[in-house]
Amino acid sequence: MNEWKQFLAPYKQAVAELKVKLKGLRAQYELENVHTPVEFVTGRVKPLASIYDKTLEKGIAFKPSDALAAELPDIAGLRIMCQFVDDIGKVVQTLRNRTDMRIIEERDYISNKKKSGYRSFHIIIEYPVQTIHGEKSIMAEIQIRTLAMNFWASIEHSLNYKYSGELPDEIRHRLERAAEAAFRLDEEMSLIRDEIHDAQKYFSAFKETAERDYQIRNERRNDHNEIRNPDKK
Repeated sequence: MNEWKQFLAPYKQAVAELKVKLKGLRAQYELENVHTPVEFVTGRVKPLASIYDKTLEKGIAFKPSDALAAELPDIAGLRIMCQFVDDIGKVVQTLRNRTDMRIIEERDYISNKKKSGYRSFHIIIEYPVQTIHGEKSIMAEIQIRTLAMNFWASIEHSLNYKYSGELPDEIRHRLERAAEAAFRLDEEMSLIRDEIHDAQKYFSAFKETAERDYQIRNERRNDHNEIRNPDKK
């Protein structure tokens, strides 16, 4: 078990570092006072049980090794959620421009959805982590998708787990229809995006005004109490 802990340690470090960096994208867009394509970021290291299942599927030995690392590029996984389909392309281009990671492979399941209806954009990267033994480059997978795509994928994953990957035809067909419905929702939201942005700006401005008015009223109330009770501490 200690051998696995040592093997997975740089993956855990990479996920922690990348989560901070990718979340930082949102803060940078907010500083520019423009729409941010990043809604939120999650990350995880694949659990040993999942690694074991993958080794059985690929016919490789279940033991820490360079061969296993090469065959499983998604041991470290990040997920970037976006509001709109167009945001995905912006995030992908941002990642392409970065110098702290190297893109090895891209898989566009947005334009070329899987047969199941699954949509997402996958990027395999090589990322260097600094350890006490020096620099170690590992592979990680970054998935970029909309909130609707993520909701569908989460349900599909749970059902596949329940049925051990052998979904009944009826459920499979319903999932395919649900995937199309989710994508139509994404497309419709993109069409009314400007209205959504205006509503978000209005809400933010209203919130700021309400907070400022509350602070002013509270200060006036405190000043009034001090005048009526000057000796009260």
